[in-house]
Amino acid sequence: MRKYQEMLKKNIAVAKGLEKADLVFKNARILNVFSEEITLADLAVNNGTIVGSGSYDGVEEVDLAGKYLVPGFIDAHMHIESSMVTPFELARAIVPTGTTTIIADPHEIVNAAGKKGLDYLLNATKQLPLTVFMMLPSSVPATPFETNGAGPFGAADMHPYLDHPRILGLGEVMCFPDVLSGAAEILDKLTLCQHMISDGHGPGLSGKPLQAYACCGIHSEHESTTFCEALEKLRAGFYILVREGSAAKNLDAIIRGLLKKNLPIDRFLFCTDDKHLDDIHQQGHIRWNIKQAIDLGLCPIKAIKMATINTARAYGLKKLGAIAPGYQADLVILSDLGTMQVEQVYQNGRLVDETLWEDQPDHQIDPQLLDSVHIKTLNPEKLRLKLASKNHVIGIVNGQIETCHLLESLPGKDGFFTPNATYNKLCVIERHGHSGNVGVAAIKGFGIQNGAIATTVAHDSHNIIVVGDNDADILLAVNHLAEIGGGYVVVGNHRIIGTVPLTLAGLISLDSGEVVQKKVASLILSAHQLGVAVGVDPFITLSFMALPVIPALRLTDLGLFDVEAFRLIRS
Repeated sequence: MRKYQEMLKKNIAVAKGLEKADLVFKNARILNVFSEEITLADLAVNNGTIVGSGSYDGVEEVDLAGKYLVPGFIDAHMHIESSMVTPFELARAIVPTGTTTIIADPHEIVNAAGKKGLDYLLNATKQLPLTVFMMLPSSVPATPFETNGAGPFGAADMHPYLDHPRILGLGEVMCFPDVLSGAAEILDKLTLCQHMISDGHGPGLSGKPLQAYACCGIHSEHESTTFCEALEKLRAGFYILVREGSAAKNLDAIIRGLLKKNLPIDRFLFCTDDKHLDDIHQQGHIRWNIKQAIDLGLCPIKAIKMATINTARAYGLKKLGAIAPGYQADLVILSDLGTMQVEQVYQNGRLVDETLWEDQPDHQIDPQLLDSVHIKTLNPEKLRLKLASKNHVIGIVNGQIETCHLLESLPGKDGFFTPNATYNKLCVIERHGHSGNVGVAAIKGFGIQNGAIATTVAHDSHNIIVVGDNDADILLAVNHLAEIGGGYVVVGNHRIIGTVPLTLAGLISLDSGEVVQKKVASLILSAHQLGVAVGVDPFITLSFMALPVIPALRLTDLGLFDVEAFRLIRS
């Protein structure tokens, strides 16, 4: 307490101009998110805290010569695991693009590895030049219609984490049918976190079911794919997280609607949800959301507010999201508001440069996290799909993670489905050493010819998911994933073309971001050469085909799942 008081005394003296600040930005165009003004002034920073704007002197001075100074950007909802690299490597990729804070939901690794996975992420994010908050995963597993690695993660498992300073509340409540039916398990979790924040995940919820979902204290929603859906959820009191990631791209529709209706933006936030390194490298992170919104006609100041103070207020982050006295000195220097070209970033008052990335923190990894792929013996008989007059088929929707539920006549022989370039075979193989279940279905729109692609990244239970046009390549891909301990693999003409090992829980690589990015880019190119349409990310698209809480049709290790009816299809 005494140390804190001494810091306050020092900051007071600096703010009053009696002493020099640690750091002063001279001649800065400062964006004020409260007044929506841009003022030309000096900004004083001391002990990592903003202490005042006006005319100041500093021990260190940086002359911005009229460049813009804006608050560090905040990602309101994302999954670290979707980057497929360690938290250190993720921070190294996103902080230089202006993102200084993320709110992460660790349900991917908790589904695969339980508390060991959560503990790893909390430990690996505590000393980064990136502020990382987390939500407690609410839906592990997402439904009872799949087999995950760790089994249920219930209210009793959550309780020890409630006092952790970087735990904000309950992660995306994906099991909305359980909420609507008043199931005891989810009500226990909502009760446990009733004085904290609870994130939503209710794609397509409308009318009275939406009202019932909202009245349980769920306060945000990132699954709106149309403006009409976002508007109904806004009217029900939700914060609307405008998502623009690698797979789901909802920003255009929502921002256009927001502008057309001339709505206030105070309850609109930005998130990426799932964004891969290659996209981050090409576009940046949250700065891309901001730029896209500006390009659509949103005022730059309002777009930046959506990435800063709006999110800070929604999640109770009292010292983040603004440039004002008492706020953490998370600052982004821009040469121009329209292009959102980031020149420099300061996190907690420190310049983010190459020296911050020289030494990666040494975190102990539980050996069980490095041994997560255990499959039963596979043979072609386990991959067979019986023909009907018409079979249920998963139809891919380009640019979205939703699918179409098709009923179509499939090609076949001797009463069983024979895949081709139009109708590929999709399989989900339980990989956690439990049941050995295999789910099989037809999928339309992938377009693979003479090959297969497979991965252990299969939201959210993360079994092996594989797609191809022949059983030999499908089996080769699956067995190779087991050999390398999880990851990505592309097979063509009965040979391994390339792999990206993800040895930590089958989700995360221990390689550098540059190595992972290069390998993934090569595999994506190989997949396109097999027939996957250019513009479709084969692995991201594939990874969502097993997620049984996004409409309309999915495949789990237990079989085809009708999300809208919320039941397995028995045929």
